[in-house]
Amino acid sequence: MDVWDNLALGLETALTPTNLLFALIGVALGTAVGVLPGIGPTATMAMLLPITFGFEAVTSLIMLAGIYYGAQYGGSTTAILINLPGESSAAVTAIDGHEMAKNGRAGPALATAALGSFFAGTVGTIVLALGAVPISRLALEFGPAEYFSLVVLGLIASITLASGSTVKALAMIVLGLLLGTVGQDIATGTPRFTFGQRELFGGLNFVSLAVGMFGVAEILRNLEGTMTRSVVVEKVKNLWLTKTDFRRITGPVLRGTGLGSALGILPGAGHVLASFVSYSVEKRVSKRPEEFGKGAIEGVAAPESANNAAAQTSFIPLLTLGLPANSIMALLIGAFIIQGITPGPNVITDEPALVWGLIVSMWIGNFFLVLLNLPLIGLWVKMLTIPYGVLFPAIIAFASIGTYSISLNAYHVYAIAFFGILGYVLIKLGCEPAPLLLGFVLGPLLERYLRRALTISQGDATVFLTRPLSLALLLLAAAAFVIAVLPAVRRKREVVFEEE
Repeated sequence: MDVWDNLALGLETALTPTNLLFALIGVALGTAVGVLPGIGPTATMAMLLPITFGFEAVTSLIMLAGIYYGAQYGGSTTAILINLPGESSAAVTAIDGHEMAKNGRAGPALATAALGSFFAGTVGTIVLALGAVPISRLALEFGPAEYFSLVVLGLIASITLASGSTVKALAMIVLGLLLGTVGQDIATGTPRFTFGQRELFGGLNFVSLAVGMFGVAEILRNLEGTMTRSVVVEKVKNLWLTKTDFRRITGPVLRGTGLGSALGILPGAGHVLASFVSYSVEKRVSKRPEEFGKGAIEGVAAPESANNAAAQTSFIPLLTLGLPANSIMALLIGAFIIQGITPGPNVITDEPALVWGLIVSMWIGNFFLVLLNLPLIGLWVKMLTIPYGVLFPAIIAFASIGTYSISLNAYHVYAIAFFGILGYVLIKLGCEPAPLLLGFVLGPLLERYLRRALTISQGDATVFLTRPLSLALLLLAAAAFVIAVLPAVRRKREVVFEEE
């Protein structure tokens, strides 16, 4: 009965005119940035963080969440029509989706992506609704030692699932942890690493770091290329599926939804991992494996279902444990903090309207996406003709004005430029900014729980090993680290990074 009461509260919150409007705005923006290569949901959410400061907490989170899962839909549109994935998770969809388009079956491919995504998003939201309360109750049993070990596990797991060099991913985590220590000591108030700058006494500004690292750095990287886009698709027709198509996609959609729901909880790019894994599974179990890569409808249904289910369940560790499963969830933690809310298991009991309003809004948002995507395909493809030279100055100006408006401090705008250049340099060196952001967000939590645990144990560091749950989490972290540094795994990850 508690679940029904919670859902009723969520409906009451999500169905207000303001929240419905911002859910629609969020998914529309998400679809647009999913369609446009080189922008992406991470950069977009980072750019919009400043303006959410003036919104109600639940309204801002509904909009930001809509951008995230809306981008999973949008990325598939251009992947199918012009073989240009707008989102990394849509790269798998392009393999068979574009072949279907070339064979005159763009309509069924797009319908498969939309319907599979809607079903998977709905199931993922149900998993989130059913799992949130039990996991948060379990989390309330955690002490400082268990939380410290959990944060360590989250950081190590993000190294395991990041692409590229393990050493570089670890270095980015450490750099993020170091940047998180800038400011005043949490216990004594003593300034640390401030270099005498009063603006740094309160720590580095999360919005400036996120906008610089993900927004400006990505723009600088994109400006290196020509960014020429050619639209080669004729008008899409027959936006529906035959009985045979429905029969062929049923199994892949169900399997992709199950895999995505499970893998989305993992730290790292769970939605990307889910799409690749589901495609591999379908190719193995299919009675027509020779069709994969040549326009198999199963090759569209499975990855699209998987990445959308994963996008929904990636909210579980955020809402129940206060831990981000990926860089986008780290940005949402920043949105919580901006609104004066501390993420963690207490959020569900302290802010039930916010949590359940957000969960119910995902159902509503997925419904909006079905209504938006198929009828507006022509508009989304037309967006690809906008010159990048027109887009990027507007994006930077918007981000700078928004960041300045938070505290009316020009220092934060300078910080955007600094972190933008730093992010660009790191990208050129083959380092991913995402682990840095996770380290920056989780660093203060790591320090806080370490100090609390040692204070309670009177300085006895064995407290992390004598408590069974803490020990189990640390053993999992050690196992994840070993997997990350295995030579075979490391070589494979470096090849993937070079191909990207």
